[in-house]
Amino acid sequence: MSPAASLPTSLQRALEQRRLLKVIAGLANFDSASVARVARAAAAGGADLVDVACDPELVALAAAESGLPICVSAVDPELFPAAVAAGAAMVEIGNYDSFYPQGRLFDAAEVLELTRRTRQLLPEVTLSVTVPHTLPLDQQELLAIDLVDAGADWIQTEGGTSANPLSPGVQGLIEKASPTLAAAHVISRAVAVPVLCASGLSAVT
Repeated sequence: MSPAASLPTSLQRALEQRRLLKVIAGLANFDSASVARVARAAAAGGADLVDVACDPELVALAAAESGLPICVSAVDPELFPAAVAAGAAMVEIGNYDSFYPQGRLFDAAEVLELTRRTRQLLPEVTLSVTVPHTLPLDQQELLAIDLVDAGADWIQTEGGTSANPLSPGVQGLIEKASPTLAAAHVISRAVAVPVLCASGLSAVT
């Protein structure tokens, strides 16, 4: 059985219909009150999946508050098994937004190695991997292909922190989302797995 087949039916249906909405509490957000608010808001807003920091207690909290499947995010594969044991439906490497202000960057080789290690630890769990927006678009595309070959079931894009909108209002919101949308456009044509946009998105985009 493929990892994707183990996902809750609701997620499989959302993927088939290409309308999956994941609400992200934050890879570095370990504030339980904040995570609980995000989880409740995600459920009220019709989200399909809640993404929280990789902590077993947050998994249980978010699931109880939302009633939705939970994804956990981290950049340390060793953290994932405990969160899966606590009920996480899937795991995500990235995204990396919280690291960029610290000057921490992730290159293609490191992300590929994290993917391989995670797949070795959790061969039956759905694995999503974020492609760093700090790479040029052609390198993002090539990395996405390599990640899928290494066992990634989903690819996620990012880019909100690199965008510098020059316009106000709706146009500014579109400019803010352009890096992640551009990456999704390119990558979705290169791989045959689901591609999710993250970072810099709004109701407009």
